[in-house]
Amino acid sequence: MRLADCFDPAGARHGIPTFPWRLAPDGLATRRQLRALGLRPGGQDIAGQVLRPRYGRGPLTAFLYRVDRALPVRPMTPAKQAALDRANAARRTCPSCLTDAGYVIPASLGMCVSCAYPDAAQPAA
Repeated sequence: MRLADCFDPAGARHGIPTFPWRLAPDGLATRRQLRALGLRPGGQDIAGQVLRPRYGRGPLTAFLYRVDRALPVRPMTPAKQAALDRANAARRTCPSCLTDAGYVIPASLGMCVSCAYPDAAQPAA
């Protein structure tokens, strides 16, 4: 795909208005851009897309939403905050020694580094 194939403001080729990466018109934003503004799509339909060509693979796609129709982000409730705190604590707790490792336990190890490599924790003689 060429960069010229990414410019279709009428939506004739792609079905929805399409723009090259970083060249979307004002008033349209991606989910991340909306979130940075404290907004969410709020159930509205996709208003367009931006494409970034990648040679040898399909293009990167980001959907665009209208900023004027976006709704404010829902506030964090105390119950949601407590649930997030418990989930993050569970990710830091080693299942072997049941201590808070102070970091997220790597999924590749399944336990803290001290439990995964007990010999490495011994000082060299």
